[in-house]
Amino acid sequence: MKKKLQNLYLLLIVIFLYAPIMTLMVLSFNSSRTRAKWGGFTGKWYVSLFQDEAIMSTLYNTLIIAFLSALIATVIGTLASLGIQSMNRKFRTFMLGVTNIPMLNADIVTGVSMMLLFIAFRMTMGFATILIAHITFNIPYVILSVMPKLKQTNRRTYEAALDLGASPIYAFFKVVFPDILPGILSGFLLAFTMSLDDFVITHFTKGPGIDTLSTKIYSEVRKGIRPEIYALSTIMFVTVLFLLFLVNLKPEKEVHEKDGTIRKPSRACHTMRLVVTRVVPALLVIVITAGGFFYNSKTKISGSEKVIVYNWGEYLDPDVLDIFEEETGIQVVYEEYETNEIMYPKVQSGAISYDVVCPSDYMIQRMIENDLLAEINWDNVSNIKNIGQTYMDQSKAFDPENKYSVPYCWGTVGILYNKTMVDEPIDSWSVLWDPKYKDSILMQDSVRDAFGVTLKYLGYSLNSTDLDELNEAKNLLIKQKPLVQAYVVDQVRDKMIGNEAAIGVIYSGEAIYTQKENPNLEYVIPKEGSNIWIDSWVIPKNAEHKENAEKFINFLCRPDIALKNFEYITYSTPNEAARELIEDESIRNSKIAFPDASELSGCETFKFLGDKNDAVYNELWREVKSK
Repeated sequence: MKKKLQNLYLLLIVIFLYAPIMTLMVLSFNSSRTRAKWGGFTGKWYVSLFQDEAIMSTLYNTLIIAFLSALIATVIGTLASLGIQSMNRKFRTFMLGVTNIPMLNADIVTGVSMMLLFIAFRMTMGFATILIAHITFNIPYVILSVMPKLKQTNRRTYEAALDLGASPIYAFFKVVFPDILPGILSGFLLAFTMSLDDFVITHFTKGPGIDTLSTKIYSEVRKGIRPEIYALSTIMFVTVLFLLFLVNLKPEKEVHEKDGTIRKPSRACHTMRLVVTRVVPALLVIVITAGGFFYNSKTKISGSEKVIVYNWGEYLDPDVLDIFEEETGIQVVYEEYETNEIMYPKVQSGAISYDVVCPSDYMIQRMIENDLLAEINWDNVSNIKNIGQTYMDQSKAFDPENKYSVPYCWGTVGILYNKTMVDEPIDSWSVLWDPKYKDSILMQDSVRDAFGVTLKYLGYSLNSTDLDELNEAKNLLIKQKPLVQAYVVDQVRDKMIGNEAAIGVIYSGEAIYTQKENPNLEYVIPKEGSNIWIDSWVIPKNAEHKENAEKFINFLCRPDIALKNFEYITYSTPNEAARELIEDESIRNSKIAFPDASELSGCETFKFLGDKNDAVYNELWREVKSK
């Protein structure tokens, strides 16, 4: 019985440890881009992975930063350990306490502190700042590994070598170094692992155009992980498993028999040992090094002619960037963000000089009011003529004189419902409070969207600042909470495609994509009205390449380029010339992508309500989420 329980316990451990990994591996062979739908077996994501310069460059960035930071930290940490060891006991205890603080500190404290330090010294965020930060937090771990070995060394042996005429350096490398070498190697491996796995510190100290695997995967998770990441994770897991397999199968040099005799290994065993210990590691080093040089050669060298773009994830066709670079010779340094609230403080801090950013309407208003944007020279953006006057007029709600922004995409917030799971056609926000759909409702995990939906349902403006109205909306959201399956952002797309929920609040562009994957889904703008949003290109006031930024914006307003972006992201384009180029008549006249004016009569654009009212909204939203 005891053995059965042990086996059951072992089985449960294996399931909990490896079931998620097996799921990930299976998804890496799913031909559908969404995890919610099995589209058949394929290996195309592995081919796509090695063709994806962004992911592969990220992988090599991670390896290079981890190796360099570990190497430098090991040298500094070893020297620091030697210095600490030579101190008297009181100062040694004090210094060890000081070096232990970073290990006990929360990573977020270290990351924010390093970021503020770099900003204070006006350092440009990028590869160098990540490397410095990684070296800094790796040093204590090296000291932790080396110090115990130093304590075990016999100082008299070192002094005897000096007495025999050896120089201090010679005596150190011949006497002390061999004794502490295991601690140095352990410190290096620990530092390498810590750097390889770090996210928080990298997140706060990285700049545009530089990512590690941790920050790349984080951004992918926020917007929906691409299948290429599944493929990369599978390869990494199989590689580690293979190396562990080789290490554990490594044959011994000699075999000790029971009678005390020693039998030397056969030629086959000797050959296998040679392959395991020499050939395989050498091949891995060659492959990684060659890959690094290959993808590095694909990466363009930074020069004076460049433009730094900060945009939403999956919000621009990557081919467009290549076309722009080929036509203009201007290098595009491209970085993505997940929400307006993540973007704003980075631009406001001035730590990074972005040239082009794509905020939403209310955030543009906030940036204008806080004097963060530069006026656009319209002589350099002649293609603005392709943007419909309707959208330029709507932009005046947040950019009154059309001085600072160029409309890029627009759309609505509405309800997506599954016709096979909902009994009647939906035309009102009231369905989000219908008890019969309990545990089958998806709400947006966004304070303004959640309150906007509720305020419109109650008959108020989605820009309301009336405390009574806001409290009424808060109470209604709290009442709704037991009915909600999940508060999500981009995940509503996969859940609705996979029939995991009946109703979801979604952006119109996402609705177009979901209908392609699941024809049973229907999108509607509720009769009470909704949010009509506009995302626009702006130029921060501290942009270092303003003319290149205007060239980039002008390029994106070109009809063929605007069409290419529309077909890639499926969000409505305000570029009327591009709309005329859409070949599929059902898309060109889609009521989701291009609704009639009558459907938009009750819609409003979000406005920036001021920092004080923002704080009120956030506090009420915290109350909703905490209930």
